[in-house]
Amino acid sequence: MDKNFFKKIRILDGGMGQELLHKGLKPKGTLWSAHALIDENYHQMVIDTHLDFINAGAEVIVTSTFTARRNRLIQNDCEKYFEKINIKAVELAQKARDISKKNILIAGGLPNQKQTYTADLGKDLNLIEKNFYDQAKSLRNGIDFYYLDVMSSGLECNIALKTIESFNLPVLVGIHLRDNGQLPSGEKIKDIIKNYKNKKWLGVIMACVSPKAYESVANDLKKIDIAYGFKLNAFKKIPVGYTVASKDAWGNAGNPNTVLGRNTELNEPTFYKYVKKFMENGATILGGCCEIRPSHIKEISRLK
Repeated sequence: MDKNFFKKIRILDGGMGQELLHKGLKPKGTLWSAHALIDENYHQMVIDTHLDFINAGAEVIVTSTFTARRNRLIQNDCEKYFEKINIKAVELAQKARDISKKNILIAGGLPNQKQTYTADLGKDLNLIEKNFYDQAKSLRNGIDFYYLDVMSSGLECNIALKTIESFNLPVLVGIHLRDNGQLPSGEKIKDIIKNYKNKKWLGVIMACVSPKAYESVANDLKKIDIAYGFKLNAFKKIPVGYTVASKDAWGNAGNPNTVLGRNTELNEPTFYKYVKKFMENGATILGGCCEIRPSHIKEISRLK
């Protein structure tokens, strides 16, 4: 693909997992969107959800693989589905792209391999590396690039970047920030770019962050020599130290917003205002994450 693709204004999709729940997905434990890949009765729903984002104006869709990582499947006694559902996620994204008849890029969503929003990778870094590699391998056929989704430390980025080298695909790096503008590891975005950027990077985005977190680094981002942007979430608040440690973490609803809440103030007009402001400040990669719906993406597609 064109390595300068993200130097122009590009619209990404929103939060697949939460949108599937809005559409009626009945998840199990903390499988979240992975359940829609395991149960073939939901496969059309995954396709339709991708299409909703495409029809709203998204030029890039991310495979619905955030909870298809091995660690989450183990937590829910579903590890046996690991390879099958990651391959299936790419196939479903391809079907949506083909049905749309639009020039849509598919990003292979490669999430953190331990717990979300934490820099703690545990003691076995070889296992983290293996899990990154195995998921990347299952995703590699049929995607345009990898999307490192919600990386929380430089170490995590480094491991992920090294494991995907052999697949010879470009990468969009998604860094998670707390509202103080720092990664959960305490590092700053400039540290990540300085220490780990390589020739495969298409750009860097602030992944699954609040508008406040993005605002805290907006001026720093203007100084970097690479395309940048965001996937904003509409959770109410992500507490420091939050993890998903068991299949009962979200209660019977199977929905993270039972713990993280929902920021109802980040409606479509407000989302548009934030995105327009950040775009005018230099961001070219514009999108949403959890609780950002096709209606939000449709609103910002006007910025093209």
